[in-house]
Order: sequence, then C-alpha cells, then structure tokens
Amino acid sequence: MAHANTAQAKTQFGYRRHPDQDRSGANVAEHPVVVVGAGPVGLSLAIDLAQRGQRVVLLDDADRIGEGSRAICFSKRSLEFWDRLGVGDRMVEKGVVWSVGKIFHGASQLYQFNLLPEEGHKRPAFINLQQFYAEAYLVDRVGQLPEIDLRWRNKVIALESRNDGVALTIATPDGSYQVRASFVVACDGARSSLRQMVGAEFAGQVFEDQFLIADVKMTAAFPTERWFWFDPPFHAGRSALLHKQPDDIWRIDLQLNPDADPVAEKQPENVRPRIERMLGHDKFEFEWISLYKFQCRRMAKFIHGRVIFAGDSAHQVSPFGARGANSGLEDAENLAWKLDRVLRRLSPEGLLESYHIERSAAADENIRESTRSTDFMAPVTKQEARLRQAVLSLAKDTEFGKRMVNGGRLSVPSVYDTPLSSEDRDDWRGGPRPGASMPDAPVTEQGGGSTYLTDVFIKQGTRFTLLEFGNGAVADVPDGVGSIRVGGEGGLVDAQGLVGKRYDAEPGTAYLLRPDGYVAARFRNAARPALDAALARAAGLN
Repeated sequence: MAHANTAQAKTQFGYRRHPDQDRSGANVAEHPVVVVGAGPVGLSLAIDLAQRGQRVVLLDDADRIGEGSRAICFSKRSLEFWDRLGVGDRMVEKGVVWSVGKIFHGASQLYQFNLLPEEGHKRPAFINLQQFYAEAYLVDRVGQLPEIDLRWRNKVIALESRNDGVALTIATPDGSYQVRASFVVACDGARSSLRQMVGAEFAGQVFEDQFLIADVKMTAAFPTERWFWFDPPFHAGRSALLHKQPDDIWRIDLQLNPDADPVAEKQPENVRPRIERMLGHDKFEFEWISLYKFQCRRMAKFIHGRVIFAGDSAHQVSPFGARGANSGLEDAENLAWKLDRVLRRLSPEGLLESYHIERSAAADENIRESTRSTDFMAPVTKQEARLRQAVLSLAKDTEFGKRMVNGGRLSVPSVYDTPLSSEDRDDWRGGPRPGASMPDAPVTEQGGGSTYLTDVFIKQGTRFTLLEFGNGAVADVPDGVGSIRVGGEGGLVDAQGLVGKRYDAEPGTAYLLRPDGYVAARFRNAARPALDAALARAAGLN
C-alpha cells in the first residue's frame, strides 16, 4: 500500500526515444560508463563520475521515483558525500535532524545515547528523510549535469561480457536496442537482474521474523529521537521502533510472528488497531504500509569482468542500524574516483580490485552487526531468548549491561584495512588512521571567514589532497595533488583547536587524503619520497 505524496506526484518522468536506438550492427553506440538503476546509489555514483568529467549513461526500468519512504536514515558520512555532490544542503534542510536514541524495555526507559555528543561538525549524526525526497533531489542535480544521460523506461534484458567492455541489450516501449560500455555498474537493487545475468548468487542468511512498516501522518509532540522498545505494553513479546520524518510523517516498525500472514497483516483494517494501541489515539492517516523479512547476504565478488556491483545489488542487510542505503552510498564514493582514474588511464585497471576488497570487507562488517542485532531482537533459540532477557535485566542497573543491549547498532563510516607506511609507525596518540574517513572540524580562512574542513576539502576538487599542519616549511607536494594547510603563514586558522585535537597534529604533521576523503597515509614529517610512495600505493601504481 502506498498513498501518493505531493513530492512523489511531481516525480514521474516520461520515456524519450534516444538516437542510440536508431543505430545497429557495427554502428552500435559506445559509452565509457553505463550505470543501471536510478536509486540513491546509482544517482550518486553517476553525479560523482560526471563531476569528474566522465560521461555516464544512467538507465532505469521505471519512469518515476519509487513509492513509499523506504530508506529514511542517512548518516553524517552520507551527508558529507552529498555535500561533495552539491545536494547536501537540500537534504538537511528538508530532513529531520537527530542524534539521540532511547531504548525501552516494557514501559521503562533503559538508557539513551547520543551519536554526536561533541560540537564542531558541519553535519549532524543522522537525518531522517524519505527516500523519494532524496531521489528527487538527486534527479534534479542530474538534470544540471550534461555529462549524464538519464534514460527512463530503459530495461537491461541481456548482457554480454567482453575483454574490452560489455554489450547490453535494452528494452524500451519502442523495442530493444544495443549499446556497448567500457564499464557497467549494477545499482539495480536486491532483485538485481544483472546479478543473475553474470551468474552470481547471494550467500548469507534470510531470517524468518517479519516486520511491519507503517508510515502514518499525524501531529505529535514526540521529540525527534529514535525510540526502540523491547516487549512494549502495546505490542507484548515483540519489538517496536518509532522515528519522525518530514511532513509530520512518523515511521513505525512492529515485529510480527514468523508465521504471520503477510497479505492479511498489510491490510489497513488490521494495522490500524495495532497503531492505535501504540499511540493511544486514532488521529492518524496511513501514508505507506509494507512488510519485510531480514536478509543478510552478499555476492562473493563485487566485480565480474567489467561489470561492477554496488549497493543492494551487491549486498543486503537488515534495516535496523541504517546500514543498507548508507553502505551503498559508501560503495558509490569508493568506486567513483577509482573508476575515473582507470578510465583516464592514470591508474591500471587493477585499482578497481581495491573497490571489491574494501567494500566487501565493509559488507561483511555490516552483515555481522546486522546479524547480531537480529539475533538479539528476534531470538530463535531458547538460549538466545534467555541471554536477551538476562541482558535486559542487567541493563536496568549496570552500565556494561546497557552496552550489551542491541536495538540495531547504527551505521558508522567504514575503516578500510590500509597498509601502513614506516612513517605511520611513529608515535600517534590519536587522529584517523590510514583507511579511516577524515574527521570534520571548524576552521577560519584567511580574512576571517568561518567554514569547515570538509568544505575546504571540497574546494580541492576531485584529486588527492595533502592536509598539512604548518611548521614554517611547506611540504613538497607531488604534481596533481591538492594542498590544505592549517597554521603557519597563509594557512587556515584552527581557532577552537579542534582540528589539531582530532588529527593529533604537531608542527609538520600531514595526512594524504584520497579523493573520497579517506586517509591514504599520515606523516609526522612529510618528506617527498614518502609522499610519492604513499600516493603510488593508494593509486594502485605499485
């Protein structure tokens, strides 16, 4: 069930015939990149590539933004990525900002947590924003980039892998046509047809417990927090979740029995009494009702020849923890700069293997966390049920018990297993290690303008960047590498001292940042040979 939202009603797109459809035989059109699937991951990937100067064909088999809120929790890391794509402000302005979560057992609050307790970050820990808004804003951004050719109602029905690329057969309302691409990126979701075309399978676990999602429109005085209940009085023996979305829409998740009839459970007349018991009133309207089962699965390999998989087409996790969409967006930002370098022949094709290595490890971590959450929220065996009951009892009175409660560990940025240089074996008391994402912090530009480190990074464009902390000397930066200098003559001013603290900075400290904002290497003294070696390592040149 889905009720048309005002925003959704404006996001239908007509099919248009393309000149590629009039070509055949040896005259088939050839493109550098074809992205399949115009969801948040495919749209974001296409925008990132386009901003790097790559021409992208983006195909979607529908002609409208998807219905229902679907993914709603977008992390700080995702917002920083969207800032680089030019849509971050719009997402945050519409979204509901939150950082506090509360866990209840029965009618009593066990504890609360704050996901971003410190000041000095441009973006919040999370926003809640219906996926159709996120997709609509991304489509608008695509419309501003002539490098992207977005084709609605274009469905890939056949794929042929070749040594130098991929041949696609695409069905449209006017019949089928073919194109060739140097690379194809499959962002076509959990039921990926391209995954089937390359003969790949998902491996993992499908959980039997079912959850009901109801998006309801109502006026309520609840705070903008994530509330999670174990065994609430209004839904005895099961779990429940409450989240606020824009437009006075509230997301409610209710755990159901494994043998519940999915057809009957989605009927509004059956859902309404459950929601009335939870809210204590009947003054609400349904916006969307759906039902799902947990799945924690992934492909063995994310790269099949020149077909690359990202987002739900490559891996699936349970929705608790907001790890699905956010990990898919991390796939996109990880892949875009590497694919760009390969297409420009700045790096060998082997650099793409690092995409699989890094993002499959991230998928394993997300699956591991999601599986643990599922086992705790929906115990199957008597032993699991006894463990949960013991933990919930301990959590009332002990701090260690609170830390053991698992109502869905929230998404955090991945930390990649990155080789350490000899420099990194120096004494570091803190700061992001190689493979971690860059922390944000407020800075003051020369002339007195206040900004954030992540915004300064965006101004460097789409390249590697050296973040250095002034000691009087200026590092010898390799050609093509950007430079951000904190302290010293002409450098940014760390007025609040947060940059130095978050980067464990001493005079001469430097970080080599990848184009996606992850740390490639760090140095106490950035000598040119060490910089060259780190750059070559990160760019797949050795």
